[in-house]
Amino acid sequence: MTAGETVRGLLELTRPVNVLAASVLTFIGAFVAGGLGSYPLQTGAAVAATGLAVGAGNAINDYFDREIDRINQPDRAIPRGAVSPRGALVFSIVLFAAAVGLALTLPLAALAIAGINLVALVAYTEYFKGLPGLGNALVAYLVGSTFLFGAAAVGEIGPAVVLFALAAIATLTREIIKDVEDIEGDREEGLNTLPIAIGERQSLYVATVLLVIGVIASPLPYVLGYFELEYLLLVLPANAIMIVAVYESFTDPTIGQTHLKYGTFLAALAFIVGRAALEVNVF
Repeated sequence: MTAGETVRGLLELTRPVNVLAASVLTFIGAFVAGGLGSYPLQTGAAVAATGLAVGAGNAINDYFDREIDRINQPDRAIPRGAVSPRGALVFSIVLFAAAVGLALTLPLAALAIAGINLVALVAYTEYFKGLPGLGNALVAYLVGSTFLFGAAAVGEIGPAVVLFALAAIATLTREIIKDVEDIEGDREEGLNTLPIAIGERQSLYVATVLLVIGVIASPLPYVLGYFELEYLLLVLPANAIMIVAVYESFTDPTIGQTHLKYGTFLAALAFIVGRAALEVNVF
């Protein structure tokens, strides 16, 4: 492998799209908390720490999952030989260290969230990934907590709590669908994910119920006065996309979980627009 291919492999390990998405959620958490203008340095540090931590978590996940990925994802960096397992492990440690360094510059509440999340990232890949539902719930917490982390970085967690819950529900739904998609490799590796434990169709029913709960709860930020009407105008079509995505998952989990991700991105945009409209109306 050439140096360029290795660099590309290391970048792939981080899952750049996931890194960007998590960083944006942290930014939204700070924005919703109203601290973007007052605490730009803290916001930047929180966003960067989130990106580094997520990249590190994805890299170490690929390190532990290298045998499963030879079946489920043979084109990933480690199975195809672009990055050695040891190289992936060292890379993840460097990213984790950088994330911790940035987190140390933030308020105590944000530092506590960062510490819990870093431990959870490692624990997930080593202990929780193959446990029915628990691994999915841990990932859902980690994604939702990016809102809390961003808000805590600027000193105000309150408005982000509802966003944390909504994001966690949507993520838990997608994680269950993804386990249905990956059931062959997970079974080969001896994991006991939710679809293996209770069946694929039953797992998809669980995912459907979770999403319906999230959809019903989605107007809460508007009702509580955190966002303006523009939030609803975007979150409603986002809900529709996610409902269709879950329906698609019963016939094609790959397509379903991909479309569900699109719906969550639109919902994240709704958070930004809803808060921005509130800021404009205030002034």
